[in-house]
Amino acid sequence: MHMVIRKARKEDSEALWALMKELAIFEKYIDSYAITPDIVRESGFQKEPPDFYCIVAQENDIILGMLVYYYLPYTAQNRPAIYMKELFVREGHRGRGIGKQLMDTLKTEAKANNCTQIKWTVAPWNESGIRFYKRLGARENTDWLNFEWGV
Repeated sequence: MHMVIRKARKEDSEALWALMKELAIFEKYIDSYAITPDIVRESGFQKEPPDFYCIVAQENDIILGMLVYYYLPYTAQNRPAIYMKELFVREGHRGRGIGKQLMDTLKTEAKANNCTQIKWTVAPWNESGIRFYKRLGARENTDWLNFEWGV
């Protein structure tokens, strides 16, 4: 079995949608999940610029994990940052280093694009996710509070 970490392609849209749906179940927002394979295809691969970028972990033609991100083009440092929206590895394949490989690839992407940092949020109940990020050397940013405003 040979693991390949690569940028997602349009033909991955159906598999990405399935992973996004699994993530929605895991994170308990499946009742409001409104994404379809066509939305993934259009938003990530047919729009210019795309709404998101994605890195996948593939083994034997099966996508086992994904990392979805987008750029924050303007920061106070006058350099972009990356916002990681989703990191998900299929159950049964966790603990194999796939998440770390995806994160390392994102870090390489950030450096190649002169980004200042990678930002993300994690649910406070996701203790395994928090431990994973801390093992990578990430630190919790307590300088800011997250707010949202429904429209």
